[in-house]
Amino acid sequence: MTFSDRTASRRTILTALAAATVGTPLVGQLAVSTPAYAGTADDLYKSNTILYTSTEYPVTEGTDYGRRYKRHEQFDEFLTKRSAPPKTAIMAIHGGQIERGTSELCLAIAGYKPSDVKLTLATEGVLHDYWMFEGMRSENNRDLHVSSVNCDDHVAVGMAASHLNVLSLHGCQYSQLAMPEKMVWPSVSDPKLVVVGGLNTVFRAALVTELNQAGFPAVDAFSPEYAENLRNYAGGITTNICNRTATGTGAQLEITEDMRRSLFGPQVTDFDWKSGRLATWDNARFRGFTDACRRAIATVEAGQVIL
Repeated sequence: MTFSDRTASRRTILTALAAATVGTPLVGQLAVSTPAYAGTADDLYKSNTILYTSTEYPVTEGTDYGRRYKRHEQFDEFLTKRSAPPKTAIMAIHGGQIERGTSELCLAIAGYKPSDVKLTLATEGVLHDYWMFEGMRSENNRDLHVSSVNCDDHVAVGMAASHLNVLSLHGCQYSQLAMPEKMVWPSVSDPKLVVVGGLNTVFRAALVTELNQAGFPAVDAFSPEYAENLRNYAGGITTNICNRTATGTGAQLEITEDMRRSLFGPQVTDFDWKSGRLATWDNARFRGFTDACRRAIATVEAGQVIL
């Protein structure tokens, strides 16, 4: 991964503080300029449980962070017919101001309007369960990042385990991906890219196909030409929350900031803050991205039979 000198310095200081278990949280960069990381070494909190209960670096739910989820009522009380349970859950474990845009994408892929989660995007269509952890601070939201392999929120873990599939949404910087120098498309000059990972090969293939056909450059993190460069963004560890499903596999999207920005309005403030994203998400490009993801989910689910 490629980090700026400032970020590397801040990471070193935070790691030293955590190891020494002394001091108070540092004042870092503003949320609007802080990149996201795939690794665990940068995390101030090594699990959700530690974040929720820390007395050394205390945070307050509803002020520093929030959690939202929806599990759709499902029941089968008939002896003569069978109702299949939901197969897929959508997650944004670094939502809000941590990896901006992932909350809005999570809700839309699940079938809900990001600006009003009580309303669906369509009168018909599958609605998916979802879970989100969201940074709510005006700055220092990076400190709230808990790695995918360390996510132990009880609702998130239970939701993953009760579904056949999880699609986990993440944000990154194109420069962090260390794409091969021979890459011509996409390029640094137009760094809009989606890296598709997770251990479900069928899900990955469907996502890559649908996103590319819809005009959103996407690559499979496990493809031989990218595997070495993208190993830290591949979601290939079994303990990654996207893979802690009933099948032991899932999928994740690492979406570059340039790609995420392009899904909202043209002004900087349209993306940098929640109010701007909620005001500008309803456009053809945003819907094209989320519709592509929903088609991929439908493809995967069509081939899954619950006995």
